[in-house]
Amino acid sequence: MNRTKLLFILAGISLFVLTTGLSYFLFSTFHSRSRLISPVGSPSPTPKKSRIDPALPRTEACPLNGAMFTVQEKDIWSTRRPLAVMIENHLDSRPLSGIGSADIIAVAEGGITRLMGVFYCGAAADNITLAPVRSARIYFTKLVPEYDALYNHVGGAGNCDDPTVDERAKALCFIRRNKIKDLDQFGLDFKTCHRVTNRLDREVAYEHTMACYTDELYKVAAKRKWDGWNFKFVPWKFKEDAAQKGSISPIKFQFWSNKPDYDVAWDYDSSTNSYLRIDGGVKTIDLNISEPVAAKNVVIQFVKETGPVDEHLHMLYEVTGTGKMLLFQDGLVTSGTWTKATPATRTKFMDSKGKEIQFNRGPIWIELIPSGNTIDYPK
Repeated sequence: MNRTKLLFILAGISLFVLTTGLSYFLFSTFHSRSRLISPVGSPSPTPKKSRIDPALPRTEACPLNGAMFTVQEKDIWSTRRPLAVMIENHLDSRPLSGIGSADIIAVAEGGITRLMGVFYCGAAADNITLAPVRSARIYFTKLVPEYDALYNHVGGAGNCDDPTVDERAKALCFIRRNKIKDLDQFGLDFKTCHRVTNRLDREVAYEHTMACYTDELYKVAAKRKWDGWNFKFVPWKFKEDAAQKGSISPIKFQFWSNKPDYDVAWDYDSSTNSYLRIDGGVKTIDLNISEPVAAKNVVIQFVKETGPVDEHLHMLYEVTGTGKMLLFQDGLVTSGTWTKATPATRTKFMDSKGKEIQFNRGPIWIELIPSGNTIDYPK
């Protein structure tokens, strides 16, 4: 074999080894990266170790929803103020993380609904993962002041000098002018809020991946001297579960008729005297605990809907003023009215005789429904 032929053979072998090795490297890297993007059954990053002794008696009433907690939990929440968090409800973002730990949930938004959870007592025992956190909307910012709450979100509609946003929809401008204790993700570090691309068992758009953590948010609040809660908060009135219960179920309604994935049903569970939420035909689950989301009280608050009001298709919902409402609790329904004079004033719910209603102790969901929408339930 001549020297030239031998060199060609050696060169061919070397090229084969090189290309095989490179192919393996690229495949391994891509495969590994794809698993990092969306692994199946990836665990929540929320630590599951509780700070409380579950054997302790529940003797302390939560000022937000009347639910009973331990002294240890009260000792924790007493050093804090409520935390209001924007959590999206896009079909691709479900199941959501953290909503089962909220004391109060308000729901609104044109077509694709959005939630604002108010976390205080129910978030004392653990570091809660909140996801996906999304942008601020003006009607939610007008609910935050009645709690003097911290407000966690990812940006929002309209700085004061933004000519493309209707003046009435400028949520960021409202936050600044009203000195809301703002925890905008854009001003927080990576540890407090970051993208978690493996929260679900599938890939989703990047916009559905922001997670924030209650412990870290409260650390930021403490650094900004926003810890403690000296606000003259006006609690709602609370009662024990009724001895005589009804059986009204299910409760069904739409936000917009052309968005069936956001239609809601609440099924009454007589064994627990609570309501289980169904979103777009699927039972609502809190991913953190893999349990159904339940409410002791479901309020339908009818509000005036306006919009879209600008090129960004922003909607407006009137959460100040007065309007009609329905309250579902104890398997029964109570009709009445709601009133809220200013953003800083407490929303009040009154029965048909003008007497302030009493909520059952436990989670309260407030559905902000366009006036005129139909609520279907057995009469």
